[in-house]
Amino acid sequence: MHENQQPQTEAFELSAAEREAIEHEMHHYEDPRAASIEALKIVQKQRGWVPDGAIHAIADVLGIPASDVEGVATFYSQIFRQPVGRHVIRYCDSVVCHINGYQGIQAALEKKLNIKPGQTTFDGRFTLLPTCCLGNCDKGPNMMIDEDTHAHLTPEAIPELLERYK
Repeated sequence: MHENQQPQTEAFELSAAEREAIEHEMHHYEDPRAASIEALKIVQKQRGWVPDGAIHAIADVLGIPASDVEGVATFYSQIFRQPVGRHVIRYCDSVVCHINGYQGIQAALEKKLNIKPGQTTFDGRFTLLPTCCLGNCDKGPNMMIDEDTHAHLTPEAIPELLERYK
């Protein structure tokens, strides 16, 4: 690579449906930067995660620097910048859930899935991620699997709960 060249981003193209949805969202905001979170969610919903090339494609559609889109993507923990499992488990490790015993939930998840936080099961079924708060503090310990919130958890309930997600 020539010393003045920028590294090439992987070939990436938004689908027509993704582009149309992003353009639709863009018209709801005065500043196109404000639409970047919705654009990221559109791509993630279609692909399961947001590859590097999507950052540049979204920036092109919105007419903003890719660094602005990247900043939003890395700020929000709900935007996945690498492939994840079919089901994403987010367990709350906040102070309140700590007091309520999230450590037992984490241990039960790690044992049942045979993975550590940040990893995906060998079959691609689950990704395990800690999160600092799910906004359900009075019902802790809590976790989410995909968009489903599960409260008042016990370690003993984890195996049966995971069986619901194929």
